[in-house]
This record gives sequence, structure tokens and C-alpha cells, in this order.
Amino acid sequence: MSPTKSRPKVLLLVETTMAFGRGVLEGISRFRIEKQPWSVQLDLRDLMAGPPAWFRGWDGDGIITRDTTPEMLAIIRETGIPTVNLGDIHDEQSLPTVFNDHEAIGRAAASHLADKGLEHFAFAGFSDHHWSSQRLQGFVAGLRERGIGGPNCDDAGVLVHQSEWTIARHHGWQVQQDQIVDWIKELPHPIGVFACNDFRGQHVLEACQSCNVSVPDQIAVLGVDNDHVLCDFCDPPLSSVIPAAERIGYHAATMLDQLMRGEQVKNLHPKIAPVGIAERLSTDVMAIEDEDVAEAIKLIRFGACEGLTVSDILKQVPIARSSLERRFRHYLDRSPQAEIRRVQIKRACQLLRETDLSLNKISRLTGFKHPEYFSVVFKREVKLTPGKYRDSIRAKANQSFGS
Repeated sequence: MSPTKSRPKVLLLVETTMAFGRGVLEGISRFRIEKQPWSVQLDLRDLMAGPPAWFRGWDGDGIITRDTTPEMLAIIRETGIPTVNLGDIHDEQSLPTVFNDHEAIGRAAASHLADKGLEHFAFAGFSDHHWSSQRLQGFVAGLRERGIGGPNCDDAGVLVHQSEWTIARHHGWQVQQDQIVDWIKELPHPIGVFACNDFRGQHVLEACQSCNVSVPDQIAVLGVDNDHVLCDFCDPPLSSVIPAAERIGYHAATMLDQLMRGEQVKNLHPKIAPVGIAERLSTDVMAIEDEDVAEAIKLIRFGACEGLTVSDILKQVPIARSSLERRFRHYLDRSPQAEIRRVQIKRACQLLRETDLSLNKISRLTGFKHPEYFSVVFKREVKLTPGKYRDSIRAKANQSFGS
């Protein structure tokens, strides 16, 4: 970088069509606001779109790219412009790279699904993407660490379906979708399916609908990326592992700034662990053999935020109230009313984290008639008022950039 330039010129080749790429860009933007006012050129693009026609002659100081096609890499090497890679389709380590910790993502998925009491597990991925293979490795490792599959079972008994993203991207997804339908038909129930990303998770959920398979009672489905639009449009809404996309973007910007200044970067290939899991209805299940309890839980799952009461449950599950109470405490260690409250508060926490809706609106959307009572119940269950909970979540998000 020339010492006479006050504002480095940086090119961002990061996809804007997918939630992960947009999260990365938000992290880079935050770096610019807090640390360094770069002059940024953002190329609006799809993932792996290849180098822009003008790229070879581009005159700038630094590049952050998610696109590492052979042609792109060749041009980057020709120019010698400091570049940070965020691509993970191939095992590319010739450039300074900030990686998603894909094996940690797989382990998080294993823990989430195993905690549901499931005994069967499957993985749906893409055979031509390195990151997908790493997530499968982490998933298998996470299950084996929990003793699933036995000490002599290298794959932990995971049933795997994979296909090539590249072929479908050029020739359409219908053939692969039909293959997933055939695979779903052969899976044992109940089973937890870890989809390598939300896009593949959507494929699995659509296949379950085609097969008339109940989600999550027969098949629980978990994706990755927490693409809010995609996850919420799925039926049922898709649970998803949350990668630290913004932190990855911020870290990449920090690294590029060091490279442009000619400073030494201590770790040229850091891995960033996922944030956690956004649980939605697609994994909201417990493996329970009692059909009456399972049916009551299903009613609560879909009706708790619509004002469902225990009396409403007893109208559709014809057993004595005392029997329902006893069986719930046996399987869940809580009453039906406590389970209704759990679902309501869980939804309220999601709305407080992910939206700017008022407390009055959130109380109505979670089945409470009066916002004052909602606040009392929320504080009793979460140990914070709704407002303080929302503030704490945002404070943690801000702190994550400094860690």
C-alpha cells in the first residue's frame, strides 16, 4: 500500500445472494466503521461467479474474496495484491484464509440432535464441496464422542446422501430432489438429519412433504447458516447452526489491513467457531414412545403461541388430566402447562433476539393476552425482563468482535 494513500482501495468479492456472505459483509463494514475508513468496491455477485471481466486490470490495495476458482487464483497471484480468502469449496490454503470451523459446526449439530433422544442419524450434503465433507467429519466425530455407534463404528452409523452442487447448479435440481425423496423413504424413524446447509435442509424438508413424513416427529432436520428468510419459509421452519459470519468478516478485514500495511500476521489460517444453534420447529422434538404424550407435545408445539390450554389438549387427547400430568412429568419432568410456557418463552426469546418488535406485539404473538403478565412470566422463567434480555443479547453480539 502506497504511503501517500490515505484511504486504501479494497475490493470485496463476496456473494450478496446468500445469508452467510451478507453476514461477512456486515463484519467487514463494522471494521471500516470502527477501525479503518477504506474506499470499498463491492461486486454484487453469486457465489463462485468467477472473476469480473475488469478484474485483471483492477488497480487497488487489497482484496477479500469468497471466490477461489482457478482463474481467480491465477489473476490474484499475477497481481500480487494482498488478498484474504474466505472461500472453502476447495481445500485452498495458498492464500491467507479465515475459515469457518466446519468440524465444530458438525459437532454442534451432533450435540443438538443427540440431545433430542434420537438413536438414528443421517447427513445430507454435497460431495464436491470441501466444507460439506468437513461438516460430515465433525458430525460423525461428535456422535462418536457421545458413544453413538460404538467404538468399532468409524461412521457412527450415520446414513449419508450426497450429490454434486455443480451439476445441479448448471442442469437443475429436480433429479437430485427425486433422489433425496427416494433416500427419505428408506430412512428409519425417528431420525435426526443434519443437512450441510440451509439450502440442502430445504431440499430435505420438501422431500419429507412429498413422502408424507412428519417433521420433526419422524424426521428432525437441522441446517447451517441460519438464513432467516429461507429457514422461516420452510415448512416447518428450519432449525440451523449459526456460523460466526460477521466475526469472520471482521477478522478477515483485520488481517487484510495488516497485510496492506506490510505487517506480519501471526496466524494465516484461523478457524472461527459457530455461535450456536437457532432452534425452530424442524428439530423441536423429543423421542417419546408414549403416543398420547407425543400427540400432546405436537399440539403444544403448534398451538402454545395461539393461546392453547391444557383443557384444549384434553379435548384431542382423550385421557384423564391426572394421567396426562403424570406421564408428562415422567417423560419431560414438567407439567403440560409448564411445557406450554416453555414453548411460549422460547418463541419470545427468538423474537426479542431477531426482531425489533415491541413488547406488546411480542406478547400477542406468543399467546399472552396482557403484556404486563407476559413480562412477569418472562422474568420468572428467564431471570431477566424482556427488555434486559434483548439488551444483553445485543451486548454479547457487540463483544464477540473483540474476542
